[in-house]
Amino acid sequence: MARAEIASASAKAGPAGVKLGLGVDTVDTVNIIDTYDRSPHVHAKKIYARAGKYTHGLEDKPGKRIPKAGVYAEAGVGRACAEYSVFEAEAKGPNASVGAEVSVVGVGAMARAEIASASAKAGPAGVKLGLGVDTGASAGLGGVEAKFLGTGFSVGPKTSVSVVGSEVSCSVM
Repeated sequence: MARAEIASASAKAGPAGVKLGLGVDTVDTVNIIDTYDRSPHVHAKKIYARAGKYTHGLEDKPGKRIPKAGVYAEAGVGRACAEYSVFEAEAKGPNASVGAEVSVVGVGAMARAEIASASAKAGPAGVKLGLGVDTGASAGLGGVEAKFLGTGFSVGPKTSVSVVGSEVSCSVM
């Protein structure tokens, strides 16, 4: 995933890390076409678990314009989310998730475990504060990225090297 950061602060210990950042994501910029007319939606759950698969593409409906197919599974304790058009905000308690997607924008798979997180997006700009660990890989419009328990690399508009949760990166956009 390619991301240009306006500002960020982070702390990491081994594969776990906390990061607060404000930035612009290349893929999220393209995905605006999928969410610009999204209806308002708010939900909250004390305990949640879901799994599924999807295939969408070339339908004139929010979230279904860009051709894509994927599978996902997630479970957690405590989640609140609000969405409207290109805006969204989410807060989560302890959770774990896994997913894979193929689209015209790229391909990717990710596994994530978090203690907690809070995030907000306005189109391609987003901010997130959380404590968790990611493992996965992606390739597409945003470049190529691979991580295993916080160790890996990314090459593209954002180039980085991560070793046991510590990362050095350079974003060019």
